[in-house]
Amino acid sequence: MKTNKLFTLLLPTVAVTGLLLFNALKNDTPPKHKAATGNAGLTLPAGFTASLLVKDVPGGIREIAPLPNGDIYAKIYTPTMRRVVVNKSIVLFHVEGDTATVKTSFGTTPGSGVYIKNGYLYGSTDTSVYRYKLNSNYEVINPEAPEKIVGGLIARREHQPKAILVDDNNNLYVNIGAFSNSCQVKDRENGSMGIPGCPVLDSAAGIWQFKADKPNQRYKDGIRYATGLRNVVGMDWNKQNNQLFVMQHGRDGLSDMFSQYYTKEQSTLLPAECLYAIKQGDDAGWPYIYYDQIQHKKMLAPEYGGDGKKTGGEKAIDPVAAFPGHLAPDGLLFYTGTLFPEKYRNGAFIVFHGSWNREPHHQAGYFVVFQPFKNGKPDGQWEVFANGFGGTEAQINEGGNSVNYRPCGIAMASDGSIYVSVDNSKGINRGAIFKISYKK
Repeated sequence: MKTNKLFTLLLPTVAVTGLLLFNALKNDTPPKHKAATGNAGLTLPAGFTASLLVKDVPGGIREIAPLPNGDIYAKIYTPTMRRVVVNKSIVLFHVEGDTATVKTSFGTTPGSGVYIKNGYLYGSTDTSVYRYKLNSNYEVINPEAPEKIVGGLIARREHQPKAILVDDNNNLYVNIGAFSNSCQVKDRENGSMGIPGCPVLDSAAGIWQFKADKPNQRYKDGIRYATGLRNVVGMDWNKQNNQLFVMQHGRDGLSDMFSQYYTKEQSTLLPAECLYAIKQGDDAGWPYIYYDQIQHKKMLAPEYGGDGKKTGGEKAIDPVAAFPGHLAPDGLLFYTGTLFPEKYRNGAFIVFHGSWNREPHHQAGYFVVFQPFKNGKPDGQWEVFANGFGGTEAQINEGGNSVNYRPCGIAMASDGSIYVSVDNSKGINRGAIFKISYKK
């Protein structure tokens, strides 16, 4: 995996003295950015335009599912720590050009995932997956009576939203995030070691596969398709190689909990946010290892005997691409349209929700990047595609409640434009949807 020019802005100069030493981390800065006056405040490559279709939706918009007519189903998600009242959990927006209006809303259970496949609208809560039958106009036939497909999924506050996807063989994939940072005896406590065998892996920290048309399934009815994934929010199906790809959120707190091995500066950048190509039975290695994108190695986690130098995970899969740490990848889309220039065809767009824990350096993220692909594999350097969701450079550097928007989901419209959803604005769960198009 090559380090691109933008990477050098996000990463410090690295000196090598036996091992990689971080001796110039004070130069670690996010990409320079000035808020754009047009394009709804976004900066984009030449020829691209952006508009703000939807804004100020209570509860925040997580995932989105566009229809052939350009309309959008959006899933509302309200974390329990936010006291925002949401009356309906799914909203259908009617899109006309660069504007959108609410066509209908229904459902009473907030959640994260929404997906359309084979004439059904699928949705997820923190503990279940359900679906609605659609008519020929892609409207829900019986909004008051969803069919439960999977129930009883574990949700313990941390990483509890469920991302979903249905493949062409009618298999349903569900991410079940780890309810732990690194499977410590005492979660996120200084020096606490890892639990042998990590019981979290039995019911979480992986992707489970179920039948997309079988009602009332539980864990026993599905299979643990892949394991060792701390938390996956963005996932998509790569049609070039007929394979599932996912973006994992890397672990936190290397220096906070193991300062004898890691400096604050190292912990700002490590570990990588990783893109994985997943096959049934794969193990990405969490919590026993993490991926170091600077050394390009799988490293043994300090909770399990690591010290920042020891490698591990010989049987764990390698990521196909790696990005700077703590940027929070929440959306993944393989672009299969024809509206955008040829360079974007079959490549991956990744939405980074933005960081909150890169001190002592500036926060970063709040953008959409593009990773070129060729024949189903990353090919070439990644680049920032859409920047400025966070606002001014000062807002982005501050991060958290200071930024304008925290982008989350991404999906392609039938005309080849893309929609990017927002689940948080100015520190409040207020949703938005941006539309990005290209003028040929």
